[in-house]
Amino acid sequence: MSSNKTKITLERAYDIIKKPITTEKSTNLQQFNQYSFIVLKNSNSYEIKSAIEMIFKVKVDKVNTSILRGKGKTFKGQFGFRKDIKRAIVKLVEGNTIDPSLEIK
Repeated sequence: MSSNKTKITLERAYDIIKKPITTEKSTNLQQFNQYSFIVLKNSNSYEIKSAIEMIFKVKVDKVNTSILRGKGKTFKGQFGFRKDIKRAIVKLVEGNTIDPSLEIK
């Protein structure tokens, strides 16, 4: 069985983490030291963990991911789908925090 635990570069880390999610539900998760991000769809949990640790200089405890399927929409009589997005909920080790006002470049 091959392992995907290779080092990622800083450029790849910024590609993996697209933007933080700032909804009411994700803001409530911050009191439990959990943060939500929209991530690259073909990234795995280990890459997400490495990217968060590299960008924000924190220690990650656990990463949960889910793929949100795009909804069907009609626009000017044409039916189509929105894009699928992948969401990652990252739990940090006790004592680490991420400033939610930071923008990812």
